[in-house]
Order: sequence, then structure tokens, then C-alpha cells
Amino acid sequence: MGKYHELAEKIVANVGGKENINSLTHCITRLRFKLKDESKANDDVLKNMDGVVTIMHSAGQYQVVIGNHVGQVYDDVLDIAGISGEGGAPEEASGNIFNRFIDVISGIFQPFLGALSAGGMIKGLNALLVAAGVLTPENGTYVVLNAIGDAIFMFLPVAVAITAAKKFGVNQYVGLVIGGALCYPAIQLSALTAVEGVQPLYTLFAGGMFESPVYMTFMGLPFVDNNYTSSVIPSILIVWLASKLQKPLRKIVPEVIQNFFIPFFLLLIALPIGFLVIGPVITILTNMLATGFDNLLNFSPILFGLIVGLFWQVLVIFGLHWSIIPIAILQLGTMGYSTALVGTFGASFAQTAAVAAMYFHLKNPKEKALVVPAVISGICGVTEPAIYGLSLPKKKPFIFSMVGGAVAGAFLIGMNTRSYVMGGLGIFGIPNFINQQTADTSGAITSIIAIVIASVIGFGLTFFFWRDDEVVEVEEGQKAMEVRKEIVTAPVQGTMMPLSTAKDQAFAQGVLGKGVVIHPTKGEVVAPFDGTVMTMFPTKHAIGLVSDNGLEVLIHIGLDTVQLDGKYFESFVEQGAKVKRGDKLVTFDIDAIEAAGYSVETPVIVTNTADYLDIIEADQKADVCNDDELLTVLV
Repeated sequence: MGKYHELAEKIVANVGGKENINSLTHCITRLRFKLKDESKANDDVLKNMDGVVTIMHSAGQYQVVIGNHVGQVYDDVLDIAGISGEGGAPEEASGNIFNRFIDVISGIFQPFLGALSAGGMIKGLNALLVAAGVLTPENGTYVVLNAIGDAIFMFLPVAVAITAAKKFGVNQYVGLVIGGALCYPAIQLSALTAVEGVQPLYTLFAGGMFESPVYMTFMGLPFVDNNYTSSVIPSILIVWLASKLQKPLRKIVPEVIQNFFIPFFLLLIALPIGFLVIGPVITILTNMLATGFDNLLNFSPILFGLIVGLFWQVLVIFGLHWSIIPIAILQLGTMGYSTALVGTFGASFAQTAAVAAMYFHLKNPKEKALVVPAVISGICGVTEPAIYGLSLPKKKPFIFSMVGGAVAGAFLIGMNTRSYVMGGLGIFGIPNFINQQTADTSGAITSIIAIVIASVIGFGLTFFFWRDDEVVEVEEGQKAMEVRKEIVTAPVQGTMMPLSTAKDQAFAQGVLGKGVVIHPTKGEVVAPFDGTVMTMFPTKHAIGLVSDNGLEVLIHIGLDTVQLDGKYFESFVEQGAKVKRGDKLVTFDIDAIEAAGYSVETPVIVTNTADYLDIIEADQKADVCNDDELLTVLV
């Protein structure tokens, strides 16, 4: 029984019971039901239910808005209603491309963060035992502990593919096979080149930055090799491709054999495309970066250290960090030392320190509980739990850690620091900078200073310049949940329509943000919340407001009415004025404006849409008065 079992029971009962549910999916804030008969749902009961923000009828779905813990409620609803969520419609992310990417990454990693953190801690414990002289890498205890700790990282494509399958609405066992195929030993680059004297069949793009040796072919097509173990992006992209293939396949394959033949075709199509297209693209990008980084290192070592320190964690996320490793190997072989990876050393400590600072501001107890194992893992050089579980979903701490890594990288290269082995990670990487032949420990001392620099910057920026906006569920009475939300009431009386119906395409396409259009029946604009007049245009046709909580709203009276130069408009507030909900802001003469040949349709837009979890419109094509709720904005 889940935490939200009682709430889920009430929801199921008030959507007409489990027998009224055809299917259920969820997006970032909403349960999306497809009901057999929507008239059986109790709208008023659901709207006033503790734990439910509101309900919506949209796109043939009955949507129950929950908030950012919707996934947990969804699981309990599935259990109560006896519905399988496997292979359903994919979850949807809102916002710009970056926000969607973050949503996908964090959503995929969330289910196995505990195991990821545990693996990192075990790897750290093993490294500590070796450093203390208790174990050696040849010792059986070390081998077993290393297998336990490293398994989740070695077979990361499997874990990622399974959760990505759930995220994108693909059968999770199909995801398991996709991840397993990526880890299959026989197709790894190391396996294909391990046989002594083996030569490639031929080389693509020989002599250029895209040079790619081909050791085998698939149906006559070149199979460009890669190392997929510990990777993330290939799994996600291949599962995403499978999700796009699944819908047309369901239309083609007879229902009676879909359980067998849809997985058959998904694997037979998606994986070869992954190996023949996605893999080579990653290889090409890696080669391009390798050439670029090599040129940058020769041009300006300090700038190189700054850049690799800044972007190292991003390169790791996309599996492109292999672009730097060959440079380091080449340097070690020819010079006996390397500078290529030196600039990356501070990145893990900046990340770890940023996550440590997050502890003091996190509001969600579950997230807070992740900090300690993530920090322990990060100190040992394993930052995946910190990145995917904490800093990346919150965005700013991840960026602050990048800054710390950049400064530390520039410092290390600027001090002419060299690494003499490609050894331990994290705190165990300090001996990498000791010259064993000359017993020179100056590099190790410099690396410790770099750790301090990276940690102070990562911790300081996060501690002083980041705050957690999330409002978590609280137990009150029967575990009622609170979701931080802000209500925008109708600033204009009239008929509300979807924003997509606006005649101005900039508004209709949502370029300026989410919102609605009102066709006014009364020529008066009032404040939709308590706040400040941020902008009052001289022509009085548009007003920009910011609420006391930071919500920014633009009210644009009419289309092209700027050309009236204020005629037929009268303002009652000035820029910078404080206003209360319902205060009169502007009046306008509807008849005179329309007689002059202008439309008075009035878009009401949340201009900082990307800062919010979701923006929910009230029932559209409805008449609204100034006291009516127009938009519900979730933080």
C-alpha cells in the first residue's frame, strides 16, 4: 500500500469507479484519465478534495491535477483500479527543450537512485580499503566488492533502458533487452579489438577527424564500434525510437499477436538503427571533440583547463568524455605524464560540494535523505547519484558546480600540474599527481588546493544563490497534500478562449508564454492578483504585472491597438504602483476601438512560464467575471 493509497481510492471512486476507466497515464503534474463516461465523474468533489489542485476536461481526457508528486499517486491509482501502466502512453514534459531534457533524465534515474548511491558508496569503501593497505586489487574480497559496487555503473544502459521504457510508454522488458544488447560483450569496441593482430576491414573517413575503423558489418552496412557500458544517452535514444515505432506497429499488427510481434519488430528495427546510426553519431561527435580539445590544449592550456573543467560533467552525461581520454593516454605513452585530464579533477568536488549545500535548503525529506550517500559517493569520485538525483533536476546547483569545476581546472593547468597515472577517482585521485620517480609531491599539494577551490565555489554559490521552490506534501488529518500554487483571476470580463485561437500568431503559438484569450464584454481591466505594475505602456494598451510571489503576467488589450496611441484608453495606475486583486488598472472603449477597425481580443499571458511546473487554464469557451479563476499556476 503506497503513501497516497487513501487519496487514490477517493479519486478512483469519484471518476466513476474503476469500471469507468479505459486507461490512465500521467504527465508532470496531472493524472490523465480516458473515461468511458465523463458524466459519471464528480467534478465538484474532486476539485475540493485534499491533494487535488483542480480537474480539467481537455483533448478527450479527464485530467486530475495533482502536482509534482503525481507519479506516486499514479502508482497507487493503478494498484487500486487494477490497471497496468506498462506500455501506455508516454509521459509528457512541459516547458522548453532544456526543461524537457531535465525532466526526462531525472525521471529516468529517479527509480534506481538508491541503488546507484549504494553502488557508489561500496566503490568508495573498496577504494578506501585499498588505500589503507587492507586489500589489494588482486584480493578476492576486493574483486567481490568491486563487482557489487560497479555492477550498476557497468550495466547502466540496462537500468536506464528499463526506466526509459516506462517513461516513454514501451514494454519494460523490451527496454531491458535494449539495455542488455548495448552491454553485450561481443559488440563492445574493446572486445572487437582485443584479438592480437586484428585489423579493421576498412576505415571510414580515413585521415580526417571522423576517421572510424570498421571491424565488422551488419547486413553489409558498416558497424562503427563504440563502448556502450556505463553510457546513458544511447539507451534513452533507442528506447525513445522504439516508442515512436510502437504506435504505427499497433495499427499494423493484428491484436491477437501483438504481445509477441510488437516486441519482435521493435527490437529488430530500433536496435540495428541504434547500432548503425546512433552509435556512429556519438563516435563522430567524440572524434570532433577530441580534435577540438587537442587543438585547444595546444593553443592555450589554461583555456583548455577552464573549458574541460566547465563541461566535464556535461560530457559525461552524454557519453562524450571519451573524446579527452585518448589524448591523456597518448600523452602518458609519449611523455610519461598527462595534462589532458588534469583540468577535470575539480569537477567532482564542485559537484559534491554543491549537493552538500543543497542539504540546507532542500524541503523534500526524500531528496534530503539522498544528500549524505551522494556526498560520500561523490568524495570517492562517483557523482552520478549527485548529478541525476539532486543537482541536475534543480538546474542551478548543477550550473554552479560547473563554475567550480572550471575555476579549479584553469588553476590546475595554470600551475602546470601533471598526472602520472590514470588511477583513482575523487579523493583517491590525489596520488595520481605524485611523480613516483622523483618523489615530487607538489602536484598532489596543488590538487588538494584545487579541491578546496572547487568545493568552496560549488558550495558557496549553491548555499547563497539557490533556494528550493518545491513545496512538499504534508501530513495533516488524513494525509492531505499541499501544492504551492498561485491563482490568476480574470482581469477582464468576457468569454475565455484557448490561446491557440488568438489572431496574432506570436500569442497563438505560445511564443510569449502560456495563457488564454478573453473576448471582453466590459471595457475594464483589474488586477488579477496582489502585486506590482511592472510595465505600463505609454499607449495604455498593455500592462505587465508581477505578483508578490514573482509570477509575471502580460495583459494585452486588443491586437495592433498600439497604433491608437492611447486613444480610447484610460489608465488608473502608474508603473511601479502596488496593486491588490480587483484594483482597477485600465478602462477602454470597446465599441470605439472596434469601430476604428481593431480587434479587442485580450491575451492574458504568463511570460515567465518556464519558471513554473504547470499552468492550468479554467474551462475554456466560458464566460468569466473578475472574481473567476482564470489560471492556476503550480510551482
